[in-house]
Amino acid sequence: MNKFTLHQSSIIKVAVPGPFLSPLDYCSIESDRLPVVGGRVWVPFRNKKMVGLVMGLSDTSDFERIKIKPIEEVIDTEPLFTETQLSLFRWASQYYHEPIGEVIAAVLPKRLRLGEAARVKGNAYWSLTDLGQQSSVENLAKNASRQHELFEFFMQARLSGQHLLCASDLSESLQGWRPALKKLIQIGWIEEREGSCLRSSKFLPPPNHRLNEAQQQAVDRVVSGLQNQKSFEAFLLQGITGSGKTEVYLGIIEAAIAQGKQALVLVPEIGLTPQMVARFEAQLQTQVASLHSGLNDSERHCAWHLVRTGQVKVLLGTRSAVFAPFQNLGLCIIDEEHDLSYKQQEGFRYSARDVMVQRAYQEKIPVVLGSATPSFESLHNVNEGRYQHLQLKQRAGKASLPSIKLLDIRGEKIQEGVSRPLKLAMQSRLEQGGQILLFLNRRGFAPILMCHECGWQASCPSCDANMTLHSGQAHHYLLCHHCGEQHAEPSACPSCEQQESFVHVGQGTERLQEAIQNWFPDYSVLRIDRDTTRRKGQMAELTGIAQRGEADILIGTQMLAKGHHFPNVTLVGILDIDQGLFSADYRAPERMAQLIMQVAGRAGRAEKKGEVLIQTHQPEHPLFTTLITQGYDGFAQKSLQERMAANLPPFCYQLLIRAEAGNAQDAMDFLQSLKAGLELNLQKNDHSLSKIQDNKTQIEFWGPVSAPMLRRQGRYRFQLLVQATKRQVLHQLMTEMLPHIYKSPLARKVRWSLDVDPQEMM
Repeated sequence: MNKFTLHQSSIIKVAVPGPFLSPLDYCSIESDRLPVVGGRVWVPFRNKKMVGLVMGLSDTSDFERIKIKPIEEVIDTEPLFTETQLSLFRWASQYYHEPIGEVIAAVLPKRLRLGEAARVKGNAYWSLTDLGQQSSVENLAKNASRQHELFEFFMQARLSGQHLLCASDLSESLQGWRPALKKLIQIGWIEEREGSCLRSSKFLPPPNHRLNEAQQQAVDRVVSGLQNQKSFEAFLLQGITGSGKTEVYLGIIEAAIAQGKQALVLVPEIGLTPQMVARFEAQLQTQVASLHSGLNDSERHCAWHLVRTGQVKVLLGTRSAVFAPFQNLGLCIIDEEHDLSYKQQEGFRYSARDVMVQRAYQEKIPVVLGSATPSFESLHNVNEGRYQHLQLKQRAGKASLPSIKLLDIRGEKIQEGVSRPLKLAMQSRLEQGGQILLFLNRRGFAPILMCHECGWQASCPSCDANMTLHSGQAHHYLLCHHCGEQHAEPSACPSCEQQESFVHVGQGTERLQEAIQNWFPDYSVLRIDRDTTRRKGQMAELTGIAQRGEADILIGTQMLAKGHHFPNVTLVGILDIDQGLFSADYRAPERMAQLIMQVAGRAGRAEKKGEVLIQTHQPEHPLFTTLITQGYDGFAQKSLQERMAANLPPFCYQLLIRAEAGNAQDAMDFLQSLKAGLELNLQKNDHSLSKIQDNKTQIEFWGPVSAPMLRRQGRYRFQLLVQATKRQVLHQLMTEMLPHIYKSPLARKVRWSLDVDPQEMM
């Protein structure tokens, strides 16, 4: 297409949400507010107006001037993002083949997407003026008891070192304080000032903790990289559970703050953020902002603003925090880097781990990836020399590693999923005053409701899956864990109409809790899963109970496997783990080994010796034998050799194209057409791909085939996997095909998505 040079007004390249592979062209308007690269503007789009981000300015366009619409309004006169940050967004758009506008939509907080001001008004704080400090309560009217009380409260707070007080500080100790405060402001004893939008918190005393030799060596190695200005280094911090990785993080962050830099820390779960924020603030004695989906729009906007303006030095968040616009970012840390939750599974399907490494590379700063059970990709990068390997092989303090034993339950009588040896071990530990954790990665009461007379099973009408039976407050109900459809438990079998003929097949955490409470009525039982932690703050409340030892028996899903410190747990029982041994997904053994080691790591984290019992019908399975005899390292290296022999990631690169439709044939036709187009491009002799191919390059197409669950939410799902031994070949092939996909009439009949480096085949 010809380039048109426009002299009258410059072209503004604006990223707006939609299926646009590049920013859209708009022209400027006469205004005293000029658009800036990295700032927002209101633009017309069809019959409405939208907020877009200016990605660039130009004097040329692919379109004639008459076809280019002017922007409607400039929102920001100063950039929200630096050029380096915009470069990261462009990279993410290109690497994940996601429209740039959709990337920007994922980056901006909701309030900024709606066009609100970037600056957030801070909370009101009050302090004594010089006049107030020199005054006495005797100078106030004798009958003004509320003023007396409030003034004395400010004086006591000042003596204790707290010079600024906010509304929550006053409300905790005083009632009806606002009229008295207004009067004291009028006489000039108290003044109001605007503070941070982040609610003030009282820091706990800093812990008296000294790093051991291995921890100090890890800190020193990363800090030496910090001192090299503008130097990218990637470190894999592999520390066994309980080895004190968090203390290493804190030591490195302290060094970054001392250099005037900011730090970004990612954690895998929302439930981990409150306890880690409190721990970080106690150690660092500075406010730590958090950013995750559990916050409301105001709280997210506040954290985003504080980081961008440099008012906080540390941001602790989940996946989306990787895009936060730091003023002076100097350090990136990702905890539990192996965790699947770092991969976005809907919409813009990015990996926060990979984006963080790319961000550190572009910013030229160190990045630390921490885990007790590193991903195979990270271990491969260590083997290839891309990452430096830091190891913590001993638990911190006097804690020792737990013993891990397999319980062969073949032929064993099982009651509610628990074998007799495990039940006896539980009794013994409870009598010794120990705490027990039972891990069952299946919530609900029972996974299958079946009629004993005719064999009918309660299946979801919208998905190819059974509905799970849950125990409600008044009655049982059926819930599909895939689409959320819910029904009351039927009183009679819908097939044979027999009443009271239902049997509950399998165990969920609710059923296990009921059984354990009946077996051990003198001990308290606490269940922690998604159903018991729905309300805000519930996760922190329940884990606090567990950490304080106020519950004797803990029952939970994988929510309990990540990062929690339960010092009283001396026995961990792992139930029904065999289901992960025979999955069709080649990543299943890796996930299972990580889960086992993470759950086992909850035992024996203090001075009491811990024990882990794994119930299995497959005690000779290679996964178990390798994991127990050689540890996670031995298992991982052996598995990497198998991956290399099978030509699977991380020794090749994959891209998964998914399609779903109400009509199964529409989804299959779309993928077959796409595959034919990709193969045609490869066959062209003059194709640009030939310039980067050699005899060792292999490109394979697997499918299209139905997804492991064909029907979900009433739609039929299919997928096509494209695999190549060279990343560049795979990406160039898809880049050239993408414009044709958007124009294809078949694409309008389906929902389709691209998943680069897929982590799940579901």
